[in-house]
Amino acid sequence: MANTVIGSSIVIDGEISGDEPVIVQGTVKGRIAVSESVYVENAGTLEADVEGDSVEIGGTVTGNVTARTRVEIKAEGKMVGDVKSPRILIADGALFKGNIDMDVER
Repeated sequence: MANTVIGSSIVIDGEISGDEPVIVQGTVKGRIAVSESVYVENAGTLEADVEGDSVEIGGTVTGNVTARTRVEIKAEGKMVGDVKSPRILIADGALFKGNIDMDVER
């Protein structure tokens, strides 16, 4: 399966939806709703609500995140917003401000 990569110099203002994994190296403002994984790399910035199978945050996310399987905020990741997922991992050194709801039907 192919990945959709938002390059480091790309800024998207709008909605991304689809059935492929999304890798964010640039900036997305708006909304991401995909059936696969969302990866926010260290230089990536999201000012968006995110829905996906799993969400991995190495960059900066401002918005609510909903994942069917898991959310991971890596050591260099920063997130402000609410998380809804059955599993969440927040690495030592990560910054998180928001609420966590793990009461999700599997």
